[in-house]
Amino acid sequence: MRVHLFAIVGLLGFGACQSSSSPKTNGVPPITADEHCYSGASPYGTHADFLIADFLKAIDDIKPDPEMAKSLEGMVEVKGGQFDMGGDNEQARADEFPKHPVAVQDFWMDATEVTNAQFQIFVAATGYITVAERAIDLEELKKQVPPGTELPSAEELQPFSLVFKSPSSGNLQTLGPGDWWQMVKGASWQHPQGPASNIKGKENLPVVHVCWYDAVAYCKWAGKRLPSEAEWEYAARAGESSSIYPWGKEPVSVKMANFFQGEFPVKQVNEDGYMRVAPVKSFPANALGLYDMAGNVWEWCADWYRPDYYAQKTQLLRNPQGPSDSYDPEEPSTPKKVVRGGSFLCNDTYCSGYRVAARMKTSPDTGLEHTGFRCVRDKK
Repeated sequence: MRVHLFAIVGLLGFGACQSSSSPKTNGVPPITADEHCYSGASPYGTHADFLIADFLKAIDDIKPDPEMAKSLEGMVEVKGGQFDMGGDNEQARADEFPKHPVAVQDFWMDATEVTNAQFQIFVAATGYITVAERAIDLEELKKQVPPGTELPSAEELQPFSLVFKSPSSGNLQTLGPGDWWQMVKGASWQHPQGPASNIKGKENLPVVHVCWYDAVAYCKWAGKRLPSEAEWEYAARAGESSSIYPWGKEPVSVKMANFFQGEFPVKQVNEDGYMRVAPVKSFPANALGLYDMAGNVWEWCADWYRPDYYAQKTQLLRNPQGPSDSYDPEEPSTPKKVVRGGSFLCNDTYCSGYRVAARMKTSPDTGLEHTGFRCVRDKK
């Protein structure tokens, strides 16, 4: 959620790289829904009652572009099949286990993350305003913070997003996410580091500061949808259930992905030439022809997040959509959606989000400087 600074530390289950310590799952309420197939029929997935009505209305108002809905330009055909989904090595967290069999149908997937240029065309065609560009709804904020929390002033409710700022000193034992995430008024997809910045000359960079609602809105206009978590991992593995990374088992390097080189978060060596996001296709594609399935920006999936979902679904799942509800023990009152793939802020000392099995979770109305998306389409 786009929240006042008082809640930033509490909400950093929201897509910043997370430490490799295991999630606390004691007392997690049980999943109540049976397995159901992911058809893409609803742009929201299941349980829209967890979502914000005003944001859904903005999506409902969008009309699909008929030409975009027919075009497969920039998409890669992904032949369906069965694979083992879940944690691969000692870096895997508790919510990646157990490894379990999953089958997905054929689908098409964008070869790259959606770029600034592509998103700009969408905005020009529809007049859509992203969540990071809208003032915060105080009533919605009240629903998602503990009772008695000091609420922000009207001035503090002005539009903002979260921008990474490297602390001048410290280490991971003394620093926390609140030390490297900065609330910047006016930061948005058009102004990634704040009002003084812009995307001129950056048209081929992934669009960022887009929340889940923004990604769904774009998908609707383009006649596409967000991938399920299972589809995303299947495509990232490129048919190899034993792969640790999109390229196989070889450790991450500056030749393969855009990630944080150096001592996170205080010292970035910048061996690959990119301090933040890199243009799409700057690094090799995986065996399917998909770029940046590791690093660069986190990518939204359709699924709700639960840390125990894999443990309760150990039989063969066919086209799973994920749990019917959301639960994050670190923030029980805040529903979360899954993000995948890691970002330019991931490294092995703090997280290894560029692993194909790595899962992260983010409130659907949170936009950050390191979060974007790519789309899929059902194969007719």
